[in-house]
Amino acid sequence: MQHRSSSFDNFFAQGARPVYPKLDHCSVMDVDLVDAIPDATIKNLLQPGRHRVFFYNAHCANLRASHDNYAQALARADQILPDGIGIELAARMQGNSLTANLNGTDFIPPLLVSAAKQGKSVFLFGARPGTAQKAAMFLKSLCPGLSIAGTRDGYHGAEDSEAAIAAINASGADILLVAMGVPLQELWLDHHGHRLNADLTMGVGGLFDFWAGNVRRAPLWLRQVKSEWIWRLSMEPRRLARRYILGNFAFMWRASRHAIRNSSKFAIQKRLLDITLSTVSLVVLAPLLLLICAAIRLESSGAAIFSQSRVGRNGKLFTLYKFRSMHVNAGACRQDLLAASDRNGICFKARRDPRVTRVGRILRRFSLDELPQLVNILSGKMSIVGPRPALPEEVEAYSHRALRRLSVKPGLTGIWQVSGRADIDFDRMVDMDIAYVRSRSILLDLVLISVTFQAVLKGRGAY
Repeated sequence: MQHRSSSFDNFFAQGARPVYPKLDHCSVMDVDLVDAIPDATIKNLLQPGRHRVFFYNAHCANLRASHDNYAQALARADQILPDGIGIELAARMQGNSLTANLNGTDFIPPLLVSAAKQGKSVFLFGARPGTAQKAAMFLKSLCPGLSIAGTRDGYHGAEDSEAAIAAINASGADILLVAMGVPLQELWLDHHGHRLNADLTMGVGGLFDFWAGNVRRAPLWLRQVKSEWIWRLSMEPRRLARRYILGNFAFMWRASRHAIRNSSKFAIQKRLLDITLSTVSLVVLAPLLLLICAAIRLESSGAAIFSQSRVGRNGKLFTLYKFRSMHVNAGACRQDLLAASDRNGICFKARRDPRVTRVGRILRRFSLDELPQLVNILSGKMSIVGPRPALPEEVEAYSHRALRRLSVKPGLTGIWQVSGRADIDFDRMVDMDIAYVRSRSILLDLVLISVTFQAVLKGRGAY
């Protein structure tokens, strides 16, 4: 299934005060990484306010495992950007999928182009003597209009931190790029960041060497190879062989152990909870289910059970079951009623939907129409707790951020379902679903299940 990319132009077209895109995050091996497209990330980082940003790749993950100070510096960063295929593979091992690889080589140039358009200046700090100056000359040709506030090497220029901080602040730079290598640059920014005036400070590793031409460039055909580490290895074979060959083996072993230790345990516990509760509920509620079927058939002709194609985990379609609460020709009338939706956003909901039967209104008021989904849960297509199962046409209109709600199984109940259902607009529903995806646990599931009964009795947003 193809999904449309969202446009972020509207974030800057809503009056005099701009509204900036939110950045979703994905936890990979216990590190919260930005999970967003480059354009949205750039706009977020260039908004007013202070941002300390680090990149995170397989080598960084290996260092974090044995370097406590570096791990603490990462934890105190404002944003951490995923860098490299290794982190992407680690995310997939956990059952997630990162929206984009935000490696510095590709991400920093468009960031600086956008900064130049906003009249921002940049200070380059780090690398061998002369390298920052050469990198600055390259940036002037790459980003027309970019103001270089100053440069300082990472050797003699970094020996006196007080002098370095004074020079950076005196330059008036809006952006500070620090290229001392991992983890020195992160530790330096973590220790001195609160004394720097630049709004955006970033650790960029060996990026100055690439810009200055110190590193032999790979031929064009090799740079186009999808496996990034292959062409990077060809540029600096001696320095990177250990990191990209031996280091990646160590990282993948560590990532696989983490995925097995965490994801599998939770998945098994959640599946056992789903099987137990759905089986017990189907047995206990069997008389009620038969009574509802009879009431539906007595009021209107047609099958008592309604089936519909919905989008499940990772965009896979499945057949969802509900008690029919509408007349049999309801689907054909949906397009004509879209303009009458009482809910903001993509999902259609109308309080006075003429397609709903009298029995259907009662079923919807107490959420009884959802009970056949216990069969979906028992079969593994749904879970007791999770985001609302969406229609295919709704998913086609999703933004990249909204697609994150498809990374887990849809549920019978969840944060949105117990917080007001249809009274909550689509964007707020997405926020709630993403919050669940990030923090889901068996304890949270049990809490949501327990408050579901109270939400059903109140009936808020149930129509």
